[in-house]
Amino acid sequence: MSRALKLATGSLLVGVAVLGLKVLAWWMTGSVALLSDALESTVNLATAFAALVAIRVAARPADQNHPFGHHKAEFFSAVLEGVMIIIAALFILREAYEGLMAPRALDAPLEGLLVNGAATAINAVWAFVLVRQGRALKSPALVADGRHLWTDVLTSAGVAVGVLLALVTSWWILDPMLAALVAVNILWSGSRVVKESLSGLMDEAVPEATLARIRDVISTEARGAVEAHDLRTRHAGAATFVEFHLVVPSEMTVYDAHEICDRIEAAMGRAVPNSRVTIHVEPEHKSKLTGIVVLD
Repeated sequence: MSRALKLATGSLLVGVAVLGLKVLAWWMTGSVALLSDALESTVNLATAFAALVAIRVAARPADQNHPFGHHKAEFFSAVLEGVMIIIAALFILREAYEGLMAPRALDAPLEGLLVNGAATAINAVWAFVLVRQGRALKSPALVADGRHLWTDVLTSAGVAVGVLLALVTSWWILDPMLAALVAVNILWSGSRVVKESLSGLMDEAVPEATLARIRDVISTEARGAVEAHDLRTRHAGAATFVEFHLVVPSEMTVYDAHEICDRIEAAMGRAVPNSRVTIHVEPEHKSKLTGIVVLD
């Protein structure tokens, strides 16, 4: 089992534990905000399952029907997670509205906050692990899952503040009011996850820092060639796709041109892990004089 798959499985187990604690906290207090917090955790379970499925699919090797691999499956999972974050926020807004219409005193608020705090601590630690490991593994599904958990942590922190203020002031309307404010923040977070995931599905180019590394590799490793132009990049899950035209002297043999391509691909693999490089070799009269300069 790969590390990404182990992390996705761990998210399911963490989700079950956190949901159980939050439901217990709501049952102890009757708090609308804590109920909303628990509702979001049900979405955590669904998105963790979606991430697990996506990572399993993305890990499959290329086949006849998917010659470029299954990497984009992770983006579909990330989009689903963003949408479900938004749905959770709408559920919270509904519960907050009902609480505003009929505010009530809470039962055992301190005990409930302690239980909810334990769930929040678990989520915070696991969210940090998912985001950090997801970036290291270049897994959009894990990163999106981690960010989703961060929104849950923020929700829980806001809920705790609201419950404490309501307890101190006896203004029980603060409970649903703060839940509504946190829901708005969750809506923003969900829309951001969707936007970033859609950029991958739309074959958005790699970040500028990565593009600079790619251009540097081509410039330094294409010795013997004339220039490189029409560079195109995109990312799909953990894979980075690099395509460009390489202009070589007209008298160069196929063997020598292939040696240059092999050298570039090997260096690209070191500079940009899990890269997929496609090079179209052209004769010298195809030079555009506007591409990447090859260093001697």
